[in-house]
Amino acid sequence: MPVALCALAFLLAACTGTGRMAPSAAVDISLPPMKIPQGIRAAAPMRSNRSIATDFLDLAFQLESGRPLPVISRFETPVTVKLTGINPGMAAQKDLDRLLGRLRAEASIRISQVPPDHAANITVEFLPQRVMRRAVPQAACFVSPGISSWREFLRRDGRTGGGWADLTERRKMAIFVPGDVSPQEVRDCLHEEIAQALGPVNDLYRLTDSVFNDDNFHTVLTGFDMVVLRAYYDRSLRSGINRDAVAARLPAILARVNPAGEHALTPPRPAPTTRAWITEIETALGNRTSSTGKRAAARRAVAIARAQGWNDNRLGFSLYAYGRLVLASDTRAALAAFAEAEALFRAHPDMQLHAAHVAVQSAAFALSSARPDVAIQIADKNSPIALRAENASLLSTLLFIKAQALDAQNRHDQAAIVRLDALGWARYGLGKESDIKKRLNEIASLSPRKQRSNNP
Repeated sequence: MPVALCALAFLLAACTGTGRMAPSAAVDISLPPMKIPQGIRAAAPMRSNRSIATDFLDLAFQLESGRPLPVISRFETPVTVKLTGINPGMAAQKDLDRLLGRLRAEASIRISQVPPDHAANITVEFLPQRVMRRAVPQAACFVSPGISSWREFLRRDGRTGGGWADLTERRKMAIFVPGDVSPQEVRDCLHEEIAQALGPVNDLYRLTDSVFNDDNFHTVLTGFDMVVLRAYYDRSLRSGINRDAVAARLPAILARVNPAGEHALTPPRPAPTTRAWITEIETALGNRTSSTGKRAAARRAVAIARAQGWNDNRLGFSLYAYGRLVLASDTRAALAAFAEAEALFRAHPDMQLHAAHVAVQSAAFALSSARPDVAIQIADKNSPIALRAENASLLSTLLFIKAQALDAQNRHDQAAIVRLDALGWARYGLGKESDIKKRLNEIASLSPRKQRSNNP
């Protein structure tokens, strides 16, 4: 489910206080060099191996549809990866180099890149976004087993999930990624789809520290993800063994690959995520329903989360989705939903990135309400979180808001420095110059007219 968590359509129908966007101020920009996140070794998960084992089994032995998988499957030889298709830009190769390096160092997976004209276990094919959407409208990018090209995928009648339940060993996978989107979107696809080509193909909404979650807050592989992949490729496991056999071996495997987890606390196991809630979330955030239908679905998702007693990321995500969808029609309800979601996220140490996404809404509203000092405080608090998460789109948005707030305080020299920094991150996070200008114009339009008239 492609969820654009930092898209500024969210922002800010509330900027004039009437539910309508103020006229955009024209913004002229000269783009600096792109800033590319350099990546750091992810911190180890903060919970026990017993908890991780439960998640491992649910990720490894079930498809997203809920269909169980009879056995585990993986590559049993060193894995090779190649890039083909349209040129996605220089950043993609650098991001792939870093990802493969992390997989070798943190997950102990023998994986390397080969030239495009060589055979490979995993083929990443870059396509024009319009081509992908024409065939698979709901997918931002995806992995398909048993094939190596888009041509083979189309011959298989475009079935994205075909063959997973029949696998007993992995030998060949194709990953399809739009090559004409922002560098960050390409990187996010590489992380998620290569991880699924190698390991679990399920996503769990209950996870707060993983890319194996359709809420898309985490977009680069986390410490939890690396522990799961390292366990997945441990020497004690092999393709073709069933859930009971894996479960019997997991405690010793996790003790070996994640010794800190032997002494960590085991949190209470979250209640199962209901299919009804998943359906409402998919409806609310999909593209096959009217705006009215999406708002109604989000409202029902919040109601289901409350009825289930979920005081966790699933309730927070429901509130966040609801707030975004009603922002243009009911500003007060949207702000209340954002405030509750942010408070819920902020109370959990492993959900600070979730909170930072919601905080953008608070910063934007503070700017539109002529409280630039509050907008600056929010941006300063959340920018380091976005940087640690390597989310250049989120980071650049926070910095653009801060720059606009500094301009509102007539601190124009400081605003220019912050905006220049933001532009470098925006080149990676947003991509096209037209998209960067659109984001700048949207944020410039948040300042009340009287405030903007004082800007140079």
